[in-house]
Amino acid sequence: MPRIRLILPALFLLTLAACSTPTLPPKVITATPERPQSPERVYPGLERLAECEVSGEQLSAFPEPEFDDLWNRLRAGYSLGGIQHPRIDKHLDWYLKHPSYMARVSERGSRYLFYILEQIEARGMPMELALLPIVESAFDPFAYSHGRASGMWQFIPGTGRQYGLKQNWWYDGRRDVVASTNAALDYLSDLHRRMGGDWLLALASYNTGEGNVRKAIRKNKRQGLPTDFWSLRLPRETRAYVPQLLALSRLVMYPESYQVQLSEVPNKPYFDVVDTGGQIDLAQAADLAEMDINDLYKLNPGFNRWATDPKGPHRLLVPVAKAEGFRRNLQQLPLSARVSWERYKIKSGDSLIAIAKRFDTTPAVLREHNNIRGNNIRAGKMMLIPKASASAKHYAYSEDERLKRTQSKRRGGESARKIQYTVKSGDSLWTIARAHGVNVSQLAKWNGMAPKDTLRVKQKLVIWKASAPLTQAKMPRNTTKPVVRKLAYKVRKGDSLARIAGKFNLSVNEILAWNPIKKNGYIHPGQSLTLFVDVTRTN
Repeated sequence: MPRIRLILPALFLLTLAACSTPTLPPKVITATPERPQSPERVYPGLERLAECEVSGEQLSAFPEPEFDDLWNRLRAGYSLGGIQHPRIDKHLDWYLKHPSYMARVSERGSRYLFYILEQIEARGMPMELALLPIVESAFDPFAYSHGRASGMWQFIPGTGRQYGLKQNWWYDGRRDVVASTNAALDYLSDLHRRMGGDWLLALASYNTGEGNVRKAIRKNKRQGLPTDFWSLRLPRETRAYVPQLLALSRLVMYPESYQVQLSEVPNKPYFDVVDTGGQIDLAQAADLAEMDINDLYKLNPGFNRWATDPKGPHRLLVPVAKAEGFRRNLQQLPLSARVSWERYKIKSGDSLIAIAKRFDTTPAVLREHNNIRGNNIRAGKMMLIPKASASAKHYAYSEDERLKRTQSKRRGGESARKIQYTVKSGDSLWTIARAHGVNVSQLAKWNGMAPKDTLRVKQKLVIWKASAPLTQAKMPRNTTKPVVRKLAYKVRKGDSLARIAGKFNLSVNEILAWNPIKKNGYIHPGQSLTLFVDVTRTN
C-alpha cells in the first residue's frame, strides 16, 4: 500500500508535465572553486512552476504526497514564486560564504520546524514563511534585539500584547514556541490582508511597521512611481529583510546546487504538549520527564524563572518520546507537591518586596499564598514561600542565569577592565554611559538590554573600560562636572542627524536611542527630537 501512495502522486506529476515542463536545476554548478554559482544566473526562470488546467475532481483523485524529510515538505509548499532580483543575489552570496551558518540554524530550528510548518499549512500560507525565524533570530528563542524585540519571531512588547502574548516576571509569551508562532502567523495574515494580498509588502510591514510601508506607498503614488516592494524607499534593514528570506528560500530549494548542508529533519512532531494542571518547578518537571533541564528550557523558553507561571500557561512542551512517561509521573504527584515550600518567620524590618527578592519570587505570589492584602506584614508571623528545588545554577536558561553569562563575557579586548555599577535613582543608560565614556548601545549589549529599556534602582550593571592610565598629555582639558539637561529640539530645514549630533557634541547613535527613529531613517523639518545635552560641552 505505501508503494501505491508514492506511485500515484508521481503519475499525477507526469500528467502535469505534459502541459508544461520546468527546467530542472543542475546538480552542482561551480562559478569558482570557492563557491557555486546561483542556478538562476545560469538558467533564468528556473523556479517557474509547471502550469496546467486541472479540475477539482482530477486533483481530488490523487492522494496527498507524503514526505519523509521536512525540507521536502517545505519546498512542496512554496508559493512566492521564483523572484529574481540583484538584492536577493547579494544575500545569497553571503550565505554561500558562511556555509556553517545554515548548518547551525537548521540544526537549532529542527526542534520547532515541524510545528511551524503544520500551522502554516493549516492556514494555507506560503511555506517560505517557515524560514522567517532564521532572518529574525537564527531560530534562537532567547534572542533579544536592540529594538526590544524578543523571541524566535522577534515581537516588540506592544505588538506582542496586541496579539495576546502575556508578559510578566514569570513568563514572556514572546519567547513561547507555540504562543509566539501562532501570534506571528496571525499578525502576518492580518498584514497580508491589509496589504491587498501582497506577501512581500506584508513581510516588509512585519519588519518595519505597517505605517512606514503605507507612508512609502503614498510617497511613490504622489510621484507616479510603482508601489511594489522593490520600488519603495524603505529603511535599509527592511530593504534587506525580504531579499534575505527569498535568498534563504532559494538555498533551501536547491541545497545540492549551492553545496549547502542542511541538517536532516524528519517529517514528524518533535514535541508534544503536556497539561501540568498548575505551577511546577522546572527542575522537578525535567526529572519527571526524564530529560535534561536545559533541553526542557529550549522547548519552553517563555518561562523566565525556576518554575512555570503560577497563573499559567499550565503546559510544557516535551519530546514526543518523553510525553507519555511525563504524563504518568505527573499524575502520581499531587499539585501541592509540584513546587517546594519554605516556612519563613518575618523579621523586624522585613518588607514584602525584600522577602520576594530574597527568595526569587514576587510580592503577588506571596500575597496569594499567604492571604495578605496590600504590603503590610507583621514581624514574628510565619509565611509560606515557594522555593526552587535546586540551586540557581541548575536553572541555566532562566533569565537571571542567562544575564549572568552575558555580563561575564569579556568585552573590549585584553586591556579592558570590568566595573560593577549599581543603578541609583535618576539614572538612565545614557547618563551612566556618558559618565563612564562608553556608548549607550555597548552598555545595553553588555547587560542583555536594549537602549530604550528602563532601569531599576539597585539594578546591577557591568561596564567595560580601557584600563590604560591617562598620561599628563592625555588628560582631558575640560574637567568641569557634566551638567545634563533634557532638550526638545525642533528639526530645521537642512538638518541631518549627523549635523544635529555635531552641534550638541552627541553621537548619531545616542539620538537614535532617545527617539523613535531607525538608523538611516529620515527626519523632517518641524519634527521634535528629545536630546540629553551636557551644557558644559555644547559648541
